[in-house]
Amino acid sequence: MNVMPLLLLVAGSAAVAGAARRTPVPAPLLLVAVGLAVSYVPGMPDYRLEPEVVLPLVLPPLLYKEGTESSYLDLRAQKRPVGLLSVGYVLFATFLVGWVAYLVVPGLPLPAALVLGAVVAPTDAVAAAAIARRVGLPSRITTILQGESLLNDATAITAYKVAVAAAVGAGSTWAGGFEEFLRAAVGGVAVGLVLMVPIHWLRTRLTEALLQNTLSLLIPFVAYGVAEQVHASGVLAVVVVAVYLGHHSWEVDFATRLQEEAVWRMVAFLLESAVFALIGLQLPPILQGLGAYHGADAVWYAVAVFLVVVAARFVWTFPATFLPRLLSRRVREREENPTWRAPVVVSWAAMRGVVSLAIAFSIPQTVRGGAPFPQRDMILFLTFTTVIGTLVVQGLTLAPLIRLMGFPGRDRQAETLAEANAQAQASLAAERLLTELLADERNALPPPLADRLREVLERRRNAVWERLGQVNPLTGESVDDTYRRLSREMISAEREVFVRLRDDRHIDDEMLRALLRHLDLEEAAAHRETA
Repeated sequence: MNVMPLLLLVAGSAAVAGAARRTPVPAPLLLVAVGLAVSYVPGMPDYRLEPEVVLPLVLPPLLYKEGTESSYLDLRAQKRPVGLLSVGYVLFATFLVGWVAYLVVPGLPLPAALVLGAVVAPTDAVAAAAIARRVGLPSRITTILQGESLLNDATAITAYKVAVAAAVGAGSTWAGGFEEFLRAAVGGVAVGLVLMVPIHWLRTRLTEALLQNTLSLLIPFVAYGVAEQVHASGVLAVVVVAVYLGHHSWEVDFATRLQEEAVWRMVAFLLESAVFALIGLQLPPILQGLGAYHGADAVWYAVAVFLVVVAARFVWTFPATFLPRLLSRRVREREENPTWRAPVVVSWAAMRGVVSLAIAFSIPQTVRGGAPFPQRDMILFLTFTTVIGTLVVQGLTLAPLIRLMGFPGRDRQAETLAEANAQAQASLAAERLLTELLADERNALPPPLADRLREVLERRRNAVWERLGQVNPLTGESVDDTYRRLSREMISAEREVFVRLRDDRHIDDEMLRALLRHLDLEEAAAHRETA
């Protein structure tokens, strides 16, 4: 087995994504552009993906990471708008985009057009949420965008499977398709509910962080595989398990959390980078497979689908925002009156991304009987142009639009004050417990060590309050910035001494690694105390 093409793909996509962070160009756009350019280099390997391996290998880990980082309480508080977008909008966009594509693209059967609609229906709000946080969008809108991107994948993939079954000749009536949709959705949630408690129990019983994180890497594939075996939605099963484990992540030890965060950031970075690079690498074969649909015709189809995708978002979002207030007195009493600015931003923050590309790659090559899947290359081409169009047009203009809307920025002072109050309550509780513990003779400590425990609590309590202080007029640094810099410089000095002692053979490498790990933990603690 030749692994060199895979190594080249992973290393190359990671390098390009890393370079994109130093440029104003979004990483997905640069990855696609580089992939497209590299695809024309003579002698490049064939990077065609097998459809049956894309969804099981790419989506579960990406969904799991996103799910564990979401807030169950925030999702529950915004369940109506999240549900209307992640279920209602996805189905609406699937049918509207599919119907328009059926009318516009000659020779595209309606079932295949609905496959396209399901592929481009789910939004990827990761980039939108990152922009929203950076420019200070209200947290409620950010939560809605994140919740939608977490749950809409399940709706889209279930709708996609129903449409594919009809397209390949394995489907039945529309009523049968609706029944299959409900069965997959309910079954996926049920599988997630069954698995989440025993998986969490096992995570809390494992005593080594290495074993816990090995289990963490397996969880999304296990949840997805079990659900698919019973013909349920593997995506929903992964989401349910991930949200539950994320909500209870405080019950595992700190070493697991530290390792898990680093591991999953790396996994998501590599997968997302590789998928966007692959769409660029596979575009030339897709263009060659368009047959008679070249030039102006293909551009017209792409523009038409893109415009319908953008318009469908506005057509759905505005009624979904204001109609519940008109129809429900309870909604009017419990929620603030929304303005037109929020649905505009939510509508525009609807970029497509990795999920649409992964679903498109999974379209089967043939239908029942062995004939080619109708217009598969055209569907892939329109998916590609829609994803790139939304990333370019909406992704590059979202931040200016949010600023133009004039949303009030995040109140950093109020957030820091709330954090300080929470830290003060926790520190006082810990201090009372420490006093009780030290009163027991079995917990006797020398006074310097007992004082050190109290100093740690006091330092942690005061660190947040000090962030409310003024900026140093000489350096422009806040108090926490100065503390972090001085701590880092002191630790660097200690690190240099340890290395010199190792080089002079006063200590061995094993002892050096142990000492450096202590310093790393100290530096991480200093950073987190003031972050």
